[in-house]
Amino acid sequence: MKKPQVEAHYQTTLSAGSHWSFKLRRGLLLQLTDETGGANVGMLLYNADNLLERYNAPDTLKCQHTFHLTQGHCLYSDMGHVLASVVEDSVGAHETICGNSTRNSVRRTYGERSYQQDRNSWYQNGHDAFLVELAKYGLERRDLPASINWFSACAIKEEGDIALRESPSPKGSQVSLRMDMDCIVVLHTCPHPMNLQSVYPESQVRITLADAPPMSMDDLCANHCEENRRGFENNRLYHLGSA
Repeated sequence: MKKPQVEAHYQTTLSAGSHWSFKLRRGLLLQLTDETGGANVGMLLYNADNLLERYNAPDTLKCQHTFHLTQGHCLYSDMGHVLASVVEDSVGAHETICGNSTRNSVRRTYGERSYQQDRNSWYQNGHDAFLVELAKYGLERRDLPASINWFSACAIKEEGDIALRESPSPKGSQVSLRMDMDCIVVLHTCPHPMNLQSVYPESQVRITLADAPPMSMDDLCANHCEENRRGFENNRLYHLGSA
């Protein structure tokens, strides 16, 4: 049976090397679609009411006993709250340990292009893309936590090295997040830092905002593990106090 389309409140498309941010309210669905295949989407999340609280990669991985993110996993803050939940995922693995490309790494891999000379065909990097968006909220370099790289997955080799998976995400791949707190969400579509292709990736990612289905007793994310149930209880108390 064909999966029903969500009724979108808003849609936009990011080309490669772009960045975007928005305040997303609790109860929204954020759907990312890889329209060309082989995309990489960097993401940061911050509590919209307390920007000192933000996504925490170590807690997210260790409390759910995982190395990759996928459907059923929650994205934790550094204060034990569930910022968002992965309610749908057609890829199966997304990484959150490798960080961002930088100006120097992009120059070494793809060559030199500047906005002044090449305009929209220049080569942006993930680190600077995040900083541009963070400045809109009074945040800076010291406010950069470890980020998520959607549509990218890594493997650990026998000798301990980390390698980007060889097969990119297929065209049409999707991941959908339910926002469980009001968050500032920051995205970029710059190359993964371990992408060693000689040509700057050309990708296109669609962002869709819709209403998320309400949580139920059999919610996949809440029931994924005992830690997630505690995380949602932390959320309940947080929202009780802020009501």
